[in-house]
Amino acid sequence: MRRPRSGPSAAQGCHNPGDAAQWRPGDEYPMDKLKQIEAFIAVVEHGSMAAAALTQNVTPVMIGRRINALEARIGVKLLHRSTRRIAVTEQGAVFMEQCKKALADLDRAEMLIAEGKHKATGHLIVSAPAAFGRKHVAPHAPAFLASNPEVQISFNLTDRVVDLVREGYDVGIRIGGAIDPNFVAIKLASNKRVVCGTPAYFAKYGVPQTLDDLAQHNCLAFNLQGGQQRGWYFSQNGKTVTVRVNGNLDCNDGELLHRWTGEGLGLGWRSTWEILPQLESGELITVLDEYALPAYDILAVYPQQRPVPAKIRFFIEHLKAQFARPGYWMDTAGGN
Repeated sequence: MRRPRSGPSAAQGCHNPGDAAQWRPGDEYPMDKLKQIEAFIAVVEHGSMAAAALTQNVTPVMIGRRINALEARIGVKLLHRSTRRIAVTEQGAVFMEQCKKALADLDRAEMLIAEGKHKATGHLIVSAPAAFGRKHVAPHAPAFLASNPEVQISFNLTDRVVDLVREGYDVGIRIGGAIDPNFVAIKLASNKRVVCGTPAYFAKYGVPQTLDDLAQHNCLAFNLQGGQQRGWYFSQNGKTVTVRVNGNLDCNDGELLHRWTGEGLGLGWRSTWEILPQLESGELITVLDEYALPAYDILAVYPQQRPVPAKIRFFIEHLKAQFARPGYWMDTAGGN
């Protein structure tokens, strides 16, 4: 059952505006603690409630209520009042000194947060797939740091899908795949997976015409933990199909698979961000293009938050700008 509030009831009518010393519970709520403290400091610094009221843009009556509420809340008399002057008590002086320090700390905290919206600072922790991170993420760190000298970057390059929140990452670079709805995903570039090989390989072993033909070829597959080979994914009759391939070489390193493909040791299922130069030069040739899945996105992913720290926003914008440069993928992709 709700208790009736203490103090004058509604039946007693409105208070006299001149009765500044009479505090009524409920006139100020806990959210107004800061206003109470500011009123107290203003009275001490300016010597009167009237002068303090001008600095706080309220009436002298409201200043009096706030100070009364403050004294009632902390149980200490802060001011000696008379008709001629107001003086701070000994305990009031100690309280004011501590409050001024606290308000200064609050101002500094707000300033730091405001700066964080427009100035990149702090430790940025980034996860990216190993090969893509080495070729297309880490190389852009020096230029980013030159423009944002108050940022420190830590990279974790791994082909494991990390838990960004649990493992403490600010940004994750993802190549395709589903994205948790609690995360923001920013497109950096497009990517496509294609089956490819060298002209010498095709001259010796023939060109596969259907997905079933892959069973007759030496396919260089990526292996998962425990040695299980990862399947190759294609589009057939409007559906995504998985083809289990076989070959005499597999590993868990994409760059090594890329190298083996370029050496003519078998067919590779590689990303276009890796092999564009070799495709343009004719060192590699794609096959089964009609079965290739539609292009998918290379994404920068981070947990939803407001505001987004400048270090995250600026880093993603930096990568987008680099990837959008004309000829970028031709100049940097692949190469051994």
